[in-house]
Amino acid sequence: MSKVLIIGAGGVAGVVVQKCAGLPEVFSEIHLASRTLSKCQALQEKAGKDRVVGVYQVDADDSAEVAELIRGINPSLVINVALPYQDLPIMDACLETGVHYLDTANYEPKDEAKFEYSWQWAYQERFKEKGLMALLGAGFDPGVTNVFTAYAAKHYFDEVHYLDIVDCNGGDHGQAFATNFNPEINIREITQKGKYWENGEWHETDPISVRKDLDYPNVGVRPSYLLFHEELESLVKHFPTIKRARFWMTFGDQYLTHLRVLENVGMTSIQPVEFEGKKIVPLEFLKAVLPNPGSLAEGYTGKTCIGTYVTGMKDGQEKTIFIYNNCDHAETNKEVGAQAVSYTTGVPAMIGASMMLQGHWMEPGVWNMEQFDPDEFMERLNKYGLPWQVQECNKPFEK
Repeated sequence: MSKVLIIGAGGVAGVVVQKCAGLPEVFSEIHLASRTLSKCQALQEKAGKDRVVGVYQVDADDSAEVAELIRGINPSLVINVALPYQDLPIMDACLETGVHYLDTANYEPKDEAKFEYSWQWAYQERFKEKGLMALLGAGFDPGVTNVFTAYAAKHYFDEVHYLDIVDCNGGDHGQAFATNFNPEINIREITQKGKYWENGEWHETDPISVRKDLDYPNVGVRPSYLLFHEELESLVKHFPTIKRARFWMTFGDQYLTHLRVLENVGMTSIQPVEFEGKKIVPLEFLKAVLPNPGSLAEGYTGKTCIGTYVTGMKDGQEKTIFIYNNCDHAETNKEVGAQAVSYTTGVPAMIGASMMLQGHWMEPGVWNMEQFDPDEFMERLNKYGLPWQVQECNKPFEK
């Protein structure tokens, strides 16, 4: 029985709140905070005031303000589903107040489209000295894909050599152009250079320049593009036998056409421009006029398919498996009023929090998901809405 503070009130937070509310034996008391109090109040109404017992306005960029809020609530754990820019202030507040920490995406500075774990890994000794745990990237990718890799390494391989993480949204939301999670974060992610690991070093590619047409179970063939994603950084560190690691995500032609036009006219820029005597960031303005990802759930059809191709050696023979999950947009909307992209991030965050609070994963320091035993987490995926499959492949993923 533990009290938790959830920071953030977007689409992912809505899933986390409802999933935590459904487990009173783990999450005895839920508190919710965000920059916009009305969003917290709406989620409180949805989950029930008997489960979400307190809602608060907070500026998560302000570490002192977050620390003050934490002191007033005294939770066991802070679940951070706010923006990646706010990871470090919230971690600082947790250190100051002696509270465990969990997030779903790694830190990136607001003024540069760059994300890496170095800033958060630098907190390792401080968390360890305080006897506190920070679990990083407890979403799906990163998160579940890291656990899939650890599970494969434990049960299927003596050595892991090649890793290809694939992320397909085969759904249709009926919008001309919309992103499935925060537009600002999404567009920053896909307009920066691609990057992959091979033979002990990183290699860069131009944005959205490397394409493969991949066949996704229960979705079909979709064009998939090489991106950099943060789990690659931690996985090649924690599995040093990996020779190559890549990440692929699907985009339709219509989406890419809209994105190129917006990029060409400067609307994806994060550099401030002057407009009517004020400084505005074009990407922040674009975010304001695009559909709210949380509004896409109603009428969203189709499925996601996210998984990990792993090739390695077992008993002297090379083999390849694919561990994956399919998630149906209509089903997640029926359960929690959210589309599948929010659901696949929110459910693992709840599971990761439960693993920490119940002591399955609890060790002082700053950790990535693949550093813990994967078995119980994998069982809970099946139990709480994200069942997974293992497919034995006849040949390795294309090289």
